[in-house]
Amino acid sequence: MKIKMLAIALLMTIGGFAQNSLKFEATNHNYGKIKKGVHKSVVFSYINNGAKPAVIEFANAECGCTQPEYNQNPVLKGQKGTIKVTYTAPNEGQFKKRVTVKFAGEKEVTELMIEGEVIK
Repeated sequence: MKIKMLAIALLMTIGGFAQNSLKFEATNHNYGKIKKGVHKSVVFSYINNGAKPAVIEFANAECGCTQPEYNQNPVLKGQKGTIKVTYTAPNEGQFKKRVTVKFAGEKEVTELMIEGEVIK
């Protein structure tokens, strides 16, 4: 029984290391007030703390008004990578948009969030 518990604890520890291999400086950005029809961009930065190179498999926005841009070149251990997210303000009012990012070899996705208020 002790061996089984030790094995479970070891697997949980290894899983924890895998999930912490990529560290984003921030995952949320508030644009504040922006004018309707204006394109606003923010760059989300991350550092690869893992032993393996980090490669973005995909970054999907939840709507056509939000466009993620990224490089698919590997980011080596200790290096910084970026994802640029551009929002085109199509409608007046509050907005909150999500971009889902999937890295190769990572089970979990990372969610980046942008928000703000579109004015005339």
